[in-house]
Amino acid sequence: MNKLKIFISSVQSEFAGERQMLYDYIITDALLGRFFEPFIFEKLPAADTNASIAYLEQVKQSDVYLGIFGREYGFENKDGVSPTELEFNLASAEHKTRLIFISHAPAAERHQKEQQLIRKAEDVVVRKKFSSPSELKTAVYAALVNLLEEKELIRSGPFDASICKGATIADLDAGRIKWFVETAQEKRAFPLSPASKMENILRHLNLLREQGLTNAAVLLFGKNPQRFFITAEIRCALFHGNEISKPIPAYQVYKGDVFEQVNQAVDFVLSRINLSVGDRNASVDVPVAYEIPRSAVTEAIVNAVAHRDYTSTGSVQVMLFRNRLEIWNPGHLPYFLTTAKLKQPHGSFPPNPLLAEPLYLSGFIERLGTGIPDMINSCIAAGLAEPELIQEEEFKIILWRKAQPTEQETPHDTPHDTPHDTPQVMHLVLVLEGEMPREEIQNALGLKDREHFRKNYLLEAIKLNLIEMTMPDKPQSKNQRYRLTAKGKAMQQQLKKQKKK
Repeated sequence: MNKLKIFISSVQSEFAGERQMLYDYIITDALLGRFFEPFIFEKLPAADTNASIAYLEQVKQSDVYLGIFGREYGFENKDGVSPTELEFNLASAEHKTRLIFISHAPAAERHQKEQQLIRKAEDVVVRKKFSSPSELKTAVYAALVNLLEEKELIRSGPFDASICKGATIADLDAGRIKWFVETAQEKRAFPLSPASKMENILRHLNLLREQGLTNAAVLLFGKNPQRFFITAEIRCALFHGNEISKPIPAYQVYKGDVFEQVNQAVDFVLSRINLSVGDRNASVDVPVAYEIPRSAVTEAIVNAVAHRDYTSTGSVQVMLFRNRLEIWNPGHLPYFLTTAKLKQPHGSFPPNPLLAEPLYLSGFIERLGTGIPDMINSCIAAGLAEPELIQEEEFKIILWRKAQPTEQETPHDTPHDTPHDTPQVMHLVLVLEGEMPREEIQNALGLKDREHFRKNYLLEAIKLNLIEMTMPDKPQSKNQRYRLTAKGKAMQQQLKKQKKK
């Protein structure tokens, strides 16, 4: 980020010490030094023979004009105007941000032209009076922090509550808002109806204010949130072994709203981990269990999306290795919440509360800080090692998988009829019983992303002649069902046999 340049102007003889003090203070302060680059006339190279022109050039190059006015007016040119007033006039003409600080002094002690300059400044900019160097330093600090807040370079409130500049209602997807309301009604008894005006729904969720849409509104319901937040995405990768290495067998970058991102990333993981299928003795539903519980995978990914730092240039990363699943989140825990405390029931302190609330209402997360403990307990109950939580430059969650056989240990009858059989296709073949509609198969697999299921499961299985339509002449029929072919039945028997070993 380029720093904002500050031109510090004053009568050179009157405020030499204060000018140097502010220069040193700004460049050494942990906050101000990060955002501002000050300039004082003492830093002008000796080779500049025409100082007045050089100073005015510095004003043009600056973003902020900081004027210190006192008793003296200073040297006057042939037109009777001092360098300080020339600099102020140019800053005004160039529409620079002007911060004026005036020393306490009786009017009678001020030069007449200095009094006129102060009145001119009072007519066009806010000014602050000071009585001592320390009071000047405090006033300058407060003014610069306010400037950073106005420019939204720093915030006193959450990122998701800030106004999204340039975003309008037209940038939101009405269909997604309707889907959310329907889901929130079912999950949490949301009080508004899908027929409610979009503006009323957004105001109820505190996503719409007089100044405009919040960042959370765009992240939740935007047609293209990445137009405003380029790194608001999830990067998913599959690796053959236990380390990051090439070639990468599968790599996807998921964009869209936060709900879409979560569903797609969860499906990415579930489609590439082992699946076991029970029988229907106790229920008409197909009992399925992933090697890492679906609830744990979902919690880890939702946690990263809901609690990440959206001002970071990093993205959420989901990496599936042979022995573990890692989710990286560009964010940090609150200073009072350690990873040890996070493993126990704890208060909920979301850094993005306006983003977290709709995720809660739609059933993606829990409100009371039980998500991480529940994730840990579900993994342990599934016979997995306890997940790890790590806070370094980013926050990491590691979910361990069951020991995977090496290629040398893999039995020869592993059911790969062709090199093109994928884990997704094998999962579908495992759960398909009799004739089933698309929705039932998708629900049995615990998948949320319809398009991902259609392309990577259904169409692939049909292409490999493992399943077939009951109504091939009417592929779009609402009565369409899918069943195993003879080849698919043979694969299913082989898969079930393999699972028992």
